[in-house]
Amino acid sequence: MNDSRVRLASATSVALRDLVRLYAAVGWTTYTKAPESLAAAISGSSYVITARMDGELVGLARAISDNATICYIQDILVDPAHQRSGLGRQLVETILGQYSDVREKVLITDDERQRAFYESLGFSDVSDMDPPIRAFVKFDS
Repeated sequence: MNDSRVRLASATSVALRDLVRLYAAVGWTTYTKAPESLAAAISGSSYVITARMDGELVGLARAISDNATICYIQDILVDPAHQRSGLGRQLVETILGQYSDVREKVLITDDERQRAFYESLGFSDVSDMDPPIRAFVKFDS
């Protein structure tokens, strides 16, 4: 990341207005439709890393983990004005460092455009695994 004005910090809570603004900026409107649930998700996460520039929330990543065997990287968000700056990589690498002793790190995305980014961080698409593995997801409305 090139901008020395961006500061990373772990967080246990984030102001709701900051969360809603960032999630809306990246188009994640499912989260912004239920801001109280979003706040609960952030406070219930095992680890949250934020990126701020001049006090403004410009990036966030969060993980859910048992701190022993598995870590789910749930959200990785970078404000569009800061995308392709290396900030997303720095957020993910911070989470991976936090869970370096955890064997299995999982993330789920619906965006094929991000495949090269995740692969550059050492992740593999489950459909490419040998032996093959399966992933199942159930979403409730």
